[in-house]
Amino acid sequence: MNKRIIVAGAGFAGMWAAISAARLVHLNNADDRVDIFLVSPEPKLTIRPRLYEAVLDSMDPSILEVLQAANVKYIRGRVVDIDAKNKTITVSKPEEESTVSFDSFVLAAGSQVFHPELDGLKEYSFDVSSLEKARELDNHLQALARAPDSQARNTVVVAGGGLTGLETVTEMPERLNALFGAQNKAQVIIVDNAARIGQAMGEQACEIINQALSSSGIAVRTGVRVSAISADGVTLSDGEFIPSNTVIWTAGMRANPLTRFIPGEHDPLGRVTGDSCLRAPEASSIFVTGDTVKVPTDNVGNYNVMSCQHAMSLGRVAGHNAAAELLGLPLHPYSQPKYVTCLDLGKWGAVYTEGWDHQVIYQGEGAKKIKQEINTQWIYPPEPNREKMFSVANPDYVIVP
Repeated sequence: MNKRIIVAGAGFAGMWAAISAARLVHLNNADDRVDIFLVSPEPKLTIRPRLYEAVLDSMDPSILEVLQAANVKYIRGRVVDIDAKNKTITVSKPEEESTVSFDSFVLAAGSQVFHPELDGLKEYSFDVSSLEKARELDNHLQALARAPDSQARNTVVVAGGGLTGLETVTEMPERLNALFGAQNKAQVIIVDNAARIGQAMGEQACEIINQALSSSGIAVRTGVRVSAISADGVTLSDGEFIPSNTVIWTAGMRANPLTRFIPGEHDPLGRVTGDSCLRAPEASSIFVTGDTVKVPTDNVGNYNVMSCQHAMSLGRVAGHNAAAELLGLPLHPYSQPKYVTCLDLGKWGAVYTEGWDHQVIYQGEGAKKIKQEINTQWIYPPEPNREKMFSVANPDYVIVP
């Protein structure tokens, strides 16, 4: 009976894990001895870094031909349980639940938005963490354009000043202009508990970010947090009430809950603390990758963040090692010392930084061109050509500007 590698998740880490595993199996002439499966509800890669945009077309391209070209078998379903001891997973399919055994398993199920206990958050807020949620927000904004004029209709509040919050809020003025008309009375507000929006990006980038916010007419509320949300507004921790029919929640992500089935140490985000080869140290033959793992990116104390930049490389390493373990080959340690950030700032442009200290390299239109290239080319699925895919699927391959 053939050995079986199962990858859970079709995101950036999952897709590249499957391709990387297939590459190593093929290079070692083991296609007839090792089967690779990818499990996900749909054979699609959701381009999450773009879900703040107004146009949502082509945000979930199919990867079925990519998988077929790599000789990866697709299982339509959702992993709902992992039995690390007995090396099985439970897959919920449209017609049934089934138990599937594995010899090597890669958890690449991604992350989801974090909803703390907050009055009205689940009932009255929107987010851009999934294509479904992004479409809900777009439909809501389209409906508002037909609603009677009011302060609540015209006000959008974005809760959270991280990268997703900043990209969402700086895109919003143009979206509202397109929907409500150029002479609209729309107001866009960003709320964050930090003393200054963007301060985590360092002083230089922070100045640029606040310049972009100001030039876009975006109001800032700092040093406060959202304490309650209702159908007609949001209450802040300092007591201010902002009339608004649109509150977008971007204040944090957590690892997919499937990580709870993996024994061992977990960080506050729910990620499994992996070893240098992305193994779950207390679960034999299980690898954790993408947003489900916490691991050093270098030897000076930096760790991966929940981003496609890290997920793609983490996926390549995890898939390679899942196959290497079965083939009796040396495992490849994960290393990704170069860290870049390219933050979209709407009509103003963008800011591109390098290093964990966020040294600004490009800003404005120059950075915007890089962001557009990243978003429309680099992170999309590869061409379904085995030779071309395998040439960029090795564990050392990293795309950086």
